[in-house]
Amino acid sequence: MYRVDYSRAVPFGTFDSFPSRFFNAISTRAGGFSDSPFDSLNLGLHVGDNSERVIKNRQKFIESISKFKLDDLVTPEQIHGDRVEIVTQDHRGRGSREYSDSIPKTDALITQAKDLPLMLCFADCVPILFCDPIHDAVGIAHAGFKGTQLEIARKTLHVMEENFATNPSECLIAIAPSIGGCCYTRDGKSIDLWKMNREQLISSGVLESHIDSSNVCTRCNSAEYFSYRASGGKTGRIAAIIAILGGD
Repeated sequence: MYRVDYSRAVPFGTFDSFPSRFFNAISTRAGGFSDSPFDSLNLGLHVGDNSERVIKNRQKFIESISKFKLDDLVTPEQIHGDRVEIVTQDHRGRGSREYSDSIPKTDALITQAKDLPLMLCFADCVPILFCDPIHDAVGIAHAGFKGTQLEIARKTLHVMEENFATNPSECLIAIAPSIGGCCYTRDGKSIDLWKMNREQLISSGVLESHIDSSNVCTRCNSAEYFSYRASGGKTGRIAAIIAILGGD
């Protein structure tokens, strides 16, 4: 189940369907320093916001909700593609302070490294979080319309299978807040990205009961989450983060 903790100065959501050693967090747009139209916790460095404020937002967010520091974060240059990067300790800090330092042209990250938070940014596109509790592996994918068409969810799972021996039937999945079929249309047709990604994952061997969805539409809830479509195209980005806790 997905829940948002509003009691904190920086509210954030989590999925309790993952074992406790797998940290996950979804930001809202509340609790930051950015001005309109990026108000207030914009975590995207690539949207035209003041970069110093974005870095302050990132630092406040990550340090308010976890033991991690800003310089632990690993984040990519998202291009609506299907490239999956295997992240190691050598990647620590990539893209955390400089967009130009992000892992290039990548829309999914996977790792078995401990205490290494993976972060992707969103404003309507679908964040998909992967957890393999048997082999202690995690992943995160950016599944907008193009990424969904390119089957990035299926490909992320496949790369985890090849490199971490992940068994899809043992994998746990979470679909975070993003635009729902209630609000997303192309060429006059309603498109349900949640359903499309669920079907990809199930056909790849993931058990339907292992897929947890927030069922939160970012356009319907644009006061709480950034929405590209609700804003007319100029807005901030929420972040989804996943990590394997080392336990020390």
